[in-house]
Amino acid sequence: MQTEWDRMVAGALYRPGDPDLAARRRRAQEVMRAYNATIVGDERAALMADLFGSCGVRVAVRAPVYVDYGSNIHFGDDVFLNYGCVLLDVCPIRIGDKTQIGPMVQLLAADHPREAEDRDAGLEMGRPVTIGRNVWIGGGAIVLPGVTVGDDAIIGAGAVVTRDVAPGATVAGNPARPIGGH
Repeated sequence: MQTEWDRMVAGALYRPGDPDLAARRRRAQEVMRAYNATIVGDERAALMADLFGSCGVRVAVRAPVYVDYGSNIHFGDDVFLNYGCVLLDVCPIRIGDKTQIGPMVQLLAADHPREAEDRDAGLEMGRPVTIGRNVWIGGGAIVLPGVTVGDDAIIGAGAVVTRDVAPGATVAGNPARPIGGH
């Protein structure tokens, strides 16, 4: 029998008020609060290992950072997140090696059903977000549920990314569209 956690991580409709999910969010909030109280130079490795699903080497996450569960977030090597990033990880969020993410970026795997009766019933859903290798995401950009960003892509500051981004592409705007050429 599938738990609400299993359903959520798989992208199926789930009940967010489930006691197990609530307990997992509370635990993430406790670790997140401790992490967000640190400053540059403090030892953060143990807190990062406790908060995130996996962390490569030389990962730098500037505090504050905001997550739902944390355990569904996976960082490659040499990843950098600037201040104030939001990662709503009801489904996996994967960030590839050498990716740099500007301040106030939002990676949103959390979604809501399109059917009014499902929303009315209090159901939620999600879709994974995948960020490739050597991607640069400018400050304030928003990456929506289900989006994959290809290796070596650039997302302009303030962009709202509603669709997959091809490897090597540069996108900007709302909704984000390809700009320039390579």
